[in-house]
Amino acid sequence: MNSRQIKRLLKIRPLLLIGAVTMLYSAAVSALAQPEQETQLAGARQVFDGRMLPGVEVKTFSHSDTLFPVNNVPRGGAVRAFAPASDALRQKLENLRFRSGGEELDLYDYLADDRIAGLLILKDGKVVMEDYELGTRPETRWISFSMAKSISSTLVGAALKQGLIASIDDPVTKYVPALKGGVYDDVSVRNLLEMASGVKWDETYTDPRSDRRKLLDLQLANKPGSIVAYMKALPRAGAPGTIWNYSTGESFLVGALIEGATHKPLATYLSETLWSRLGMEQDATWWLESKGGMGLAGSGLGATLRDYGRFGQFVLEDGVINGERVVPEGWFQEAGKAHSIGGKPVDYGYLWWPLPPGDPIHQGAFEARGIFGQHLYLNPREKLVIAVLSARPKPDGGRSPVSDAGFFAAVARSLQ
Repeated sequence: MNSRQIKRLLKIRPLLLIGAVTMLYSAAVSALAQPEQETQLAGARQVFDGRMLPGVEVKTFSHSDTLFPVNNVPRGGAVRAFAPASDALRQKLENLRFRSGGEELDLYDYLADDRIAGLLILKDGKVVMEDYELGTRPETRWISFSMAKSISSTLVGAALKQGLIASIDDPVTKYVPALKGGVYDDVSVRNLLEMASGVKWDETYTDPRSDRRKLLDLQLANKPGSIVAYMKALPRAGAPGTIWNYSTGESFLVGALIEGATHKPLATYLSETLWSRLGMEQDATWWLESKGGMGLAGSGLGATLRDYGRFGQFVLEDGVINGERVVPEGWFQEAGKAHSIGGKPVDYGYLWWPLPPGDPIHQGAFEARGIFGQHLYLNPREKLVIAVLSARPKPDGGRSPVSDAGFFAAVARSLQ
């Protein structure tokens, strides 16, 4: 390279450097000027198909009040604060080990592998652990999915205690006259709570031809009275009380039952009976069939992790608030145990799931359960509440790597 070429290069390189810096600066300024792209919310069909990107799923579950019309469930009074458990108890949880799927796992495997968004563990009414992941916070209202069924069951117990429902052996049509003349004519309130009406139903979430998806289409249509009309016209599979068949449609009828018995919107009755009296931190929201229409008792409550925990603690305290019994004595023992349907034992109570027999630590335990990994585990004997909010990939939960029941059992043992 001669002297002329060297001089030319020394002149060009600074120009190239200045140009490159200028371009980078311009790009940075432009990027800052552009608003950050918002994560989109999923639509209801996309949710039930289980076809959501992880970030979309979390945002959708955190904003469930955008999927359908809702009523607010007002809180009231002083917030019930939970004291922290002892350091020794919290350390036991830190050292938790258990087996699932042939592997030895720990607390962190459960949190990561099962896409836990929120975990609250209460022992003797004190906080052993409270954890938020996936961008959630204490104020995040997370969708209940079918955990709402168990809350609705509790409202039936409250209406029974108040005499608004005379007996759970009354016909459903006594409180929901719109069902008269159809397949529910001989179905009792008890049959409805046990999902043992004998009415034919297909709950498959991901099949557009299933009854559950047809019900979703009705929810999206926002037409008052359409759900009760659909349920009334279904065919019969057997006599009432002889067949167990899990049905979200049936749980929606529980909402019609509560509203017919109390003459109040479902959300209003929940607020007056429980939400305004349990020291809840935030108002909840609850899906409606249509604006101003029937409350959807089987799904769609939006509440914070702590408030789910407060409801669970109320159940452990046998349905008593400040010395006042809200549900009949022994209600939760009956509602949370396995029942006999058609002479066969079924691991289902009154819209609650008893833990199946096998592990003795679960004796007397039961839970509220929702798709995508929502759980409210209650173990009265161990005085233990575990609230779990999750964002798993599919509604049926079949892809959860770590067993929830196994994790709950390990927590119960570690805190003994």
